[in-house]
Amino acid sequence: MVQTSKIISAPAAADLPPQVEEEDALDGSSGEPAELRTCVAAQGMHGQRLDRALAALAPEFSRSYLQQLIAQGCAQVNDQTATRAAHRLRAGDRFAIELRPTPASQAFVPQAMPLDVVHEDEHLLVINKPAGLVVHPAAGNWSGTLLNGLLARDAQAALLPRAGIVHRLDKDTSGLMVVARTRQAMDALVRQIAARQVRREYLALAHGAWRGEPKQEVNAPIGRDPRQRLRMTVVDLSRNPGKPAQTFIELLCNLERGCVLRCLLGTGRTHQIRVHLAHLGHPLLGDALYGGAPAAGMTRQALHARRLAFQHPVTSAPLAFEAPPPPDLSAALSAWGIHST
Repeated sequence: MVQTSKIISAPAAADLPPQVEEEDALDGSSGEPAELRTCVAAQGMHGQRLDRALAALAPEFSRSYLQQLIAQGCAQVNDQTATRAAHRLRAGDRFAIELRPTPASQAFVPQAMPLDVVHEDEHLLVINKPAGLVVHPAAGNWSGTLLNGLLARDAQAALLPRAGIVHRLDKDTSGLMVVARTRQAMDALVRQIAARQVRREYLALAHGAWRGEPKQEVNAPIGRDPRQRLRMTVVDLSRNPGKPAQTFIELLCNLERGCVLRCLLGTGRTHQIRVHLAHLGHPLLGDALYGGAPAAGMTRQALHARRLAFQHPVTSAPLAFEAPPPPDLSAALSAWGIHST
């Protein structure tokens, strides 16, 4: 199947603007010069742990990050390498720390990469994101993200928060995203998203024959899974923190081995479609985090943002775009004997 992208006409329901994730991590890959900061332990510091003393010496770094630096041999006491955060200082000890930039501080750098640009004007881009591309730098993915690619593609992206990114797709979800190129456009798009005036439609392949109504609205709050912090789950808001979440689901094709669904976001919570479908007993193919398994050749979650519609943030013209399923999803549909959705 030849993959193309086309503009279509349509109108509006979406998700909230992203929250920047921050987490200390250390990979030792910095090419930036380090700063050596030294101090002599005063009488009042006698018996104090090394990591606590360093936290006072370098308050702009978290204590956990300083502990990582200590473990990597970046700290000294009396000109000897100290690798134990719990080392107890004595009054008069000369201690030092080699301060290296955190990966987070170096994440916002240009990195050229091919981007499938569906639409571009002076105010915005629409991009067809491939599965496997992380949208925003975070722990474990400080480089090679869409944000890095945007900074390399457009110098003015550096002037915008998050390089103009106003919403996200999970790493292994493919499909359409809108990115602002000006502050005026960014502010307007964030308002549209918050007001649920951006229509985002997903194609999903899920396990099991569909058992419910062919069209249904799912209203089930989502929060962090208290038993597994990497997961989200449907929660009882009277017992656990979470936020209301709404997904509109329409059955497109039903088979004994699985179902093909159209999903529209009413809200945009983390992993929302994945969580809601798993809650209904139909986890996505390939979505191991939420109970899915590889099937029909899909080894990543079978979710694709195929339609995107919104009002141009500056001209107010209606815009709508469509991106067909990528090759792996197309092959999965073909394996199920489905050739159009």
